[in-house]
Amino acid sequence: MIDAERIRALPKAEVHVHLEGCFEPAAIARLAREAGEPMRSVDVSGADLSAFLEVLDWACGLVRTPDQLARAAYAFAEREAANGVGYADLIFNPTHWSAWRDRLDAFVDALDNGFHEAEQDGLPPTGVCVSLLRQQSATDALELVDWIVAKRHPRVVALSIDGNEAAAGRTGPRFAEAFQRAKQAGLHRTVHAGESSGPEGVRDALEYLLAERIDHGVRAIEDAELVRELADRRIPLNVCPGSNVLLGRYADRASHPLDALRRAGVRVSINTDDPALMGHTLVNEYVDTVATYGWDLATVREVARTSIEASFCDGDLRQRLLDQL
Repeated sequence: MIDAERIRALPKAEVHVHLEGCFEPAAIARLAREAGEPMRSVDVSGADLSAFLEVLDWACGLVRTPDQLARAAYAFAEREAANGVGYADLIFNPTHWSAWRDRLDAFVDALDNGFHEAEQDGLPPTGVCVSLLRQQSATDALELVDWIVAKRHPRVVALSIDGNEAAAGRTGPRFAEAFQRAKQAGLHRTVHAGESSGPEGVRDALEYLLAERIDHGVRAIEDAELVRELADRRIPLNVCPGSNVLLGRYADRASHPLDALRRAGVRVSINTDDPALMGHTLVNEYVDTVATYGWDLATVREVARTSIEASFCDGDLRQRLLDQL
């Protein structure tokens, strides 16, 4: 039987999870009190992506001190440890954090302090993926890449891009130069695509943004040729089935294309996206997926292996996790 304890004990990574969505309602209430602001509803059940992102912006706007950021980083590491994660790539998007505009150095340093303390206490290591918002300009993107390259903060492992694809329209060509510059500087690239956009968003991520992996990517299933390309090129999809169902992309887990993509040869991992606000844990995501598709242990191990291989951790840690698996 593949139960929660078996999943928790399984060596794995998490590679598609946003800091913005990791604040538990109780933590948001505390931040609101500390900011002297009234608490708002953070119930996102039934919300569409735009409404959900509005909740994120409000919650992140309550975070105003380095100690609050360090506390959030430490709490994230605790969450990952409780789910048996050996390494995590955490995405954050500077545009959500209104109190930290023009203070990106201080923001990353505060996160790093929290993660460092967590690692000293035996919690799993975390890499940071700094994300663009699709509504930003090409100049904004180039400035962010230049900052990452100049700073060379060891905690920052990748350039990301996220946001509502349907609202922003096609943006691959706009950000191509920034992602090319990131690649030339040795930065990893991970791209949200194929969530609110169709297969064309995934194609743009590969062609223009030089994506090493795709966050979501599930609507690639609508294009058989694209599915074959993803399988042939071994491009991992970092899938968040619970998030896709909650936000109305699919009616239920049974109709979600995760298993169809896997059976077509595409490498897939399971992730939580915005776990605290959505009420998800990584263990439960695995358990629910196993129950939906009737996966055996070999299949679960295959998916866990992809999560480790797709991660941006250093080679020694990757090999240790694979050996444990």
